[in-house]
This record gives sequence, structure tokens and C-alpha cells, in this order.
Amino acid sequence: MSVKFDQKSIIKDPFSSIYREIQEVLPPFLSSNSDPPALFDGTTRLYVTYYCPFAQRAWLTRNYKGLHDKIQLVPIDLDDRPTWYKEKVNPANKVPALEHNNNIIVESLDLIKYIDANFEGPSLFPDDHAKKEYTEELFVYSDKWNPTLFFYLRGTKSEDEMRAAFDKFEELLSKYNHEGPFLLGAQFSAADVVYAPFLQRYLPLFIDLHKYDITEGRPKLAAWLKALDTIEAFQQTKWDEEQNVKIYKRRNLGIV
Repeated sequence: MSVKFDQKSIIKDPFSSIYREIQEVLPPFLSSNSDPPALFDGTTRLYVTYYCPFAQRAWLTRNYKGLHDKIQLVPIDLDDRPTWYKEKVNPANKVPALEHNNNIIVESLDLIKYIDANFEGPSLFPDDHAKKEYTEELFVYSDKWNPTLFFYLRGTKSEDEMRAAFDKFEELLSKYNHEGPFLLGAQFSAADVVYAPFLQRYLPLFIDLHKYDITEGRPKLAAWLKALDTIEAFQQTKWDEEQNVKIYKRRNLGIV
């Protein structure tokens, strides 16, 4: 399911076992000609870009916890950014950013933790101590893992390094694979949120650019990607695959 601006989603109410239907109309991008929202008026806002994998981490966390009505999405046009966004929201001029209680919180990994800890809804973090430690390891490792693949696509990392990165993810999935397909086993968690937006994009990107199927010889990765599509919040935050490839190639690789 690709995200549309008139998206209707079925989400699970975190306070009951009943599924409820909500209508979420995704707002259009704000550009240099757009007026700012009423900043710091008490509204909680998540500044995103629908096609940005870093922003998708925070967006996915928001949706999984059922916070559609509590955290307002504000999409920023990264090709034509409003000046007020850098001046008043995030001096780094990047997404995601969260406006909450008159503060701005940035960085996608921090936002997964912040949204989970400060808002109602089902937690994305495990109670089990060993799984908590493993989750933290996976958060830290992502900052090494993802640049390897990014710079391979930019031509500055070797094919061996690229293959090793995907092999390592297959290995990471092995730890709790006896319990289920996700990184912590049966339960979708914050650990999956960290990696899902990137692997969602890398699957078609590597086929398109290098005729390389990242799931070949990696059955756990293939099963994990299939399991992700059973998570409604993930489905709600998926951008069009063809557009993702085109935008990534243009923005990150200079390929028009």
C-alpha cells in the first residue's frame, strides 16, 4: 500500500482489542512560499518528509502507538525548504523534528525513544533485559551499518563491504529467529523501526542500480521484509516504491 494524501487506515486502538477505522488525510508539503504553523502554541508536531527514511522512523513510531490524533504531521519540502523551519524549528534544516511541550527534539534514533517514552500507546521496547540490551546494540550499530550501504551506492565502498553489511543483518536476525521473524523475535519493535525504512528502499534500489537482489541467499531478511508488511503502521508510512527510487537516485546519487 503506497501512501496517498487521502489515506484511510485501519489501526489498532492501543486501549482495546477492537480495530477502529480512522481517516488520516496527509497534509501537503510546506515549501518556501508556505506560512509556518502556529509554532509553540501547545500543539505537538512531527516535522517529516514522506520520502525520507530518517523521518519515517519517527513517523512509524507515531503511527504504531496510535498517535495520529495526538501528534500532527507537518511535511517539509526538502527541495524548497521554508526559511522559518531552519530559523525557528531545526537549525540543522533536516527532518525529522518533534515540537513538544515548547521544545524541539531532533535525530531519528532519539525520537523513536522519546515518542515511545513520552506518549501513550503500546511500547516498542521490550521488558526483557537481554532484549533491551540487544535493542541498544542494534541502535548503535545502525550508525555504522547504514553508511556502509549509502557510500557503496555513492561508489566509495567496495562490493565486499556491501555484501558483508547485508550478511551482517541476516546474522542479526538470527539471534531471536527461533521466536519469530523480527529482530527481537515474534514482536515488532523499535529495533525493526530503526532498519525498516532503509531496507524497504534498498531492496528496489539495489535491483534497479546493480541488478542485485539483497534477499538472495538471505532467507531471514526475506522473511523479515515480508513480516514488515503485516504491520499496519509500516504500511501507513510506506511511500511509493518507484518514487522512492527516483527520489533517492536524484537527491543522493545525482541521477536524474
